[in-house]
Amino acid sequence: MSSARTVSVQEKRLHRRYRVPRKPHNSTLASPLPSDSASDPLPKTLTTPLTAPAEDVVADQDSLKMQARHYKTLSNMYKKPNAKPNQGDVAQLLDLEFEARRAFIDADVTKEEDRSTKIFEAYPCFKDTRNAMDELRRILGGTNRKYTEEMKGRWADFCAKVQFCGVWKKALKPPFPLDLRGVDFTIALLSALPSLFLSPTPPPKLLGNASEALLHILKPGKDSGLYLEKRFLSSPALLFDGTNSIVAVGNMPVSTLPQEEFWEGMLVLMAYYYTLHLTYPKCVATVLSVIQTEVIGDAIHDQDATSAYKKATGEWK
Repeated sequence: MSSARTVSVQEKRLHRRYRVPRKPHNSTLASPLPSDSASDPLPKTLTTPLTAPAEDVVADQDSLKMQARHYKTLSNMYKKPNAKPNQGDVAQLLDLEFEARRAFIDADVTKEEDRSTKIFEAYPCFKDTRNAMDELRRILGGTNRKYTEEMKGRWADFCAKVQFCGVWKKALKPPFPLDLRGVDFTIALLSALPSLFLSPTPPPKLLGNASEALLHILKPGKDSGLYLEKRFLSSPALLFDGTNSIVAVGNMPVSTLPQEEFWEGMLVLMAYYYTLHLTYPKCVATVLSVIQTEVIGDAIHDQDATSAYKKATGEWK
C-alpha cells in the first residue's frame, strides 16, 4: 500500500489476507503470553526500565499480565483428556484475552502450512467450531453480539440470489421449492461457486476441480483419514459423508457439523480463515473474496481488489 496515506487497522488486516507469502522465518511461534510469575519475567522489551515508565506503558504491562492469567486459566481447562469446558466460561476468557491472542496469531513467524497446528496447540478451544465462529465475530463484529446471526441472514440471502446467477451461467439447476438449508442444495452450491466467481489461477492438477478446496464428497466406505493424508492444501475444507460434515484444516480433522448445520459450512470455513489468519488458495481466492465482502461484511480496499474480484462483483451486482 502507498505510504502517502494513513492505513487503517482493518486495511492492514485485509492487506495481509491478500499478501504474497513471505520467505518463511526460521523461528517458531512463541508462547501466546508471558508468564506472570516472578520466576518467569516478562520479555526485555516489557521489563521495567531504570527510569519511571510512562503511565500507558505501565497500563500495557498490567494488561499483558492480566491476559497471561486469563490464558493460563483457559489452558488449564483443556489439559484433561476429553475436556469439555463450559462454553460460556471459555467465551468470557477469549473475550478478555483477545488483544494478546490476535497479536500472537497474526505474528506471521511460521510457515503457513504449520500455522494451524501451532495455533491449535496453544488454543485447543478453536477446534470447537462455535469458538471459531465467535472469534470471527470478535474480529469483525466487535461488541455486536448479533453479528453471527446477521451474517447467517446475509448468507441465506446470498444463497437465494446466487442460484439465479448460477442458472444464468448454467452452473446450477433451479431447485423448486428452494431449500437453502437442504443438503442437496448446499452441495450443488459449494460445487458451483468457484465457477460462478472464477479465479484466474487454475486449481492444481492433483486437486482436480477448484471446488475441492471447499468441499469433498466422501464415497461410501471411504476413510476420511486416508483422504486427508493426501491433501496438500493447508486451508480449511468440508468433507461430507452423506450424514455428517467433517471440518478439516489442512490434513487435520478439527470437528464435525451435524446435518442440520451443514448449510452453514461455508461460514465455518471463513471463520477458520480469520481465526487462524490463513491465506486464500489462489484457485478459490475470487469466490472467497466475494463471500468476504458480501456475506462476512469485511470490505476490501480498492487497491487490494484484484481484476478478477472486480469483474465477479460487477457481474454479481
